[in-house]
Amino acid sequence: MENIIVEHPYNGDKHVALIRLNRPKVLNALSTELMQELVEALFDLEDNDVVRSIILTGNEQAFAAGADIAQMVEATPIDQITDNRFRSWQQLAMITKPIIAAVNGYALGGGCELAMSCDIMIASDSAKFGQPEIKIGTTPGAGGTQRLTRAIGKSKAMMMVLTGEMIDAKTAYDWGLVAKVTPVKTLLQEAYELAKTIANRAPVAVRLCKESVNKAYEMSQSDAIDFERRNFYLTFASRDQKEGMRAFLEKREPEYKGD
Repeated sequence: MENIIVEHPYNGDKHVALIRLNRPKVLNALSTELMQELVEALFDLEDNDVVRSIILTGNEQAFAAGADIAQMVEATPIDQITDNRFRSWQQLAMITKPIIAAVNGYALGGGCELAMSCDIMIASDSAKFGQPEIKIGTTPGAGGTQRLTRAIGKSKAMMMVLTGEMIDAKTAYDWGLVAKVTPVKTLLQEAYELAKTIANRAPVAVRLCKESVNKAYEMSQSDAIDFERRNFYLTFASRDQKEGMRAFLEKREPEYKGD
């Protein structure tokens, strides 16, 4: 793969994998080829029973500074409809393992949308977020208007989308866009510690929790609570549920197997 780097095991931990976007000369612009490679790598990790959590990152200059405009400038509506890039975005939602976005530098346009499509976002204090599509005569097209509005509210989302201006990491944290802000030097270590903590939980329950939280955006509250309850019931068919509760009663650490 030319546009991404996959590290597994990461930090010597077989349960954690890291994917690094790797187009530094163009600030990790999200070309069609990069998105296809990213989806392929994610599905490989999804199918690997040893991997329990995934970190997605870029480099110090940029997580991803947006779509590859050079691929889009002369495009027609039909070109955009048939571009595999958007199929890749849809496939990202099929990953059941938790993905942590570790954001350094710019996360703009598609880069911000990619970070928001992850399950947890942490940022370095150098991170900048924005949906600047309005500045080049277009709109967000990969979930920016929807995920941003749900994360920070209508008024703030409107301000970002209609002006195209960036916000810094502290503002992103204050507004609820990111879960945590860290120094640049410790970003990946913080991401790893979080990924390791999640990887040490019961894998079946982790997947069901992710699924239930995501349904909060797709269902009415009463339907989503019913969905959550069904997932709660399902955990009692797993060996890990028995192990977790027995370990609690026996005052020891559980040993989860993922079944």
